[in-house]
Amino acid sequence: MATATPAAETEVKEEEQVVNPWEVSAGKGGIDYDKLVDQFGCQRIDAALVDRIARLTARPPHRFLRRGLFFAHRDLSEVLDLYERGEKFYLYTGRGPSSEALHLGHLIPFMFTKYLQDAFKVPLVIQLTDDEKFLWKNLTVEECKRLARENAKDIIACGFDVERTFIFSDFEFVGGKFYENMVKISKCVTCNKAVGIFGFSPEDPIGKYSFPPVQAAPSFPSSFPHLFGGNNQLRCLIPCAIDQGENTKMSASDPNSAIYVTDTPKEIKNKVNRYAFSGGQDSIELHRKLGANLDVDVPIKYLNFFLEDDDELERIKTEYKEGRMLTGEVKQRLVEVLSGMVARHQRARAQVTEEMVDAFMAARPLPNMFG
Repeated sequence: MATATPAAETEVKEEEQVVNPWEVSAGKGGIDYDKLVDQFGCQRIDAALVDRIARLTARPPHRFLRRGLFFAHRDLSEVLDLYERGEKFYLYTGRGPSSEALHLGHLIPFMFTKYLQDAFKVPLVIQLTDDEKFLWKNLTVEECKRLARENAKDIIACGFDVERTFIFSDFEFVGGKFYENMVKISKCVTCNKAVGIFGFSPEDPIGKYSFPPVQAAPSFPSSFPHLFGGNNQLRCLIPCAIDQGENTKMSASDPNSAIYVTDTPKEIKNKVNRYAFSGGQDSIELHRKLGANLDVDVPIKYLNFFLEDDDELERIKTEYKEGRMLTGEVKQRLVEVLSGMVARHQRARAQVTEEMVDAFMAARPLPNMFG
């Protein structure tokens, strides 16, 4: 098993920084990623590793790799060694369906996972943890299952290959070999370890204590006999992400400021103009003289994620930092980028039928998954 970012499986508390599977918060300076790399026992994804991925896949690396946005890994080099020798691997990622629609932060791991599936031509399993949301949120089982299918439509709209992708709901799929692995994992983890790793308290329902093996099981190929048919040595690469932990008004926890894939261009423009914290100066005169502080500028951070053109991004950063480009111009370009991306997603999602969801979620062999 390998991960493309620090696996969300422990808690880091230093200078008010908390990172665990259910909470991400930071001190005044935001998340310290160097400390995360240290605490999670990861290695940085350096330029040599990015170049190697480009060589092995014969395609340009994704902008998330080029710009260091997926920044750390565990055992990725071993997976690439195997791949270079002709051995395959599979991908595993997931989504906890607690809302009707995804926001842009939710899309990021799926965008990156699609790139990995296309680049390496490997199968993918996507876990919809509707059972988790029943345990953690004030939702009925029926509502969690409904949200899982709705979220599946947004995931499918990202462009995944149905011949290489199996999406499953825990409520619908867990059993058989999958459950065997859950029980084996459960036997390896004491209550003391669970409390230390996940921060559970005596007041938490026992369902929370027993949930981590559910999310660990998909990293073992034996959990999917209909896909891998006894090939239990197959390695698993897990692209995952944490919330950015920025202390700004444009927060994913606030539906009034977070940008959702259902937003209209007008809503996107309003949210960017109203909530995207600017690193520009208080007056045009002062801005022309001092320029913008890119380290705190939220529109620049968003463009870093979603603007594909590296040359344009660097030009905007330079012009803005030196005061020749104003905050309003940067925000206008961001609105254009996000509006176009969201509109494309909405068109793709409109084409996703219930029958397509059924096809992706059917437990069936994928004969061309390595083709």
